[in-house]
Amino acid sequence: MADEKFPGWHGTTIIAVRRDGEVVVAGDGQVSLGQTVIKGSARKVRRINPGGHDVVVGFAGSTADAFTLLDRLETKLESAPGQLQRACVDLAKDWRMDKYLRNLEAMLIVTDGDQLYVITGAGDVLEPENDIAAIGSGGNFALAAARGLMETDQSAEQIARKAMAIAADICVYTNGNLTVERIAK
Repeated sequence: MADEKFPGWHGTTIIAVRRDGEVVVAGDGQVSLGQTVIKGSARKVRRINPGGHDVVVGFAGSTADAFTLLDRLETKLESAPGQLQRACVDLAKDWRMDKYLRNLEAMLIVTDGDQLYVITGAGDVLEPENDIAAIGSGGNFALAAARGLMETDQSAEQIARKAMAIAADICVYTNGNLTVERIAK
């Protein structure tokens, strides 16, 4: 079990909000080990550009595991340019079936500005309902806040930032030091 190998590792809140033709992905910067904040300015949201197609990825979980998955996703996108769904499904299949990869502990939110997916090590490639996806220890707090904010006329970025602020006020493993990436299709 991961908890036996890495006791006390917690953290991260990542949210993606789609509205008015754009997707905003925001992530906090806190990395915690037990009761201690190890780093407050980690960048858990990244823009990649395989084959000339912009994709934004946010990750929660083990950083090394997430980087391994990001490399794999980039390779999948290079071999299938512009086919985000196919690349995500291929990554999820590999992640579940490969003896090495199946031990990786992370979750990803992936978007090209049009499509939006959550990818898990259980083989899931999920399209979120209500144009919002959230992962990590504060993910449910951010998701609930964003769903309520979707009833306002705020932009995707305003909703993502406010939802992250609410999550940071509730989840001790989430801080307000945000990385925000916008992508439109």
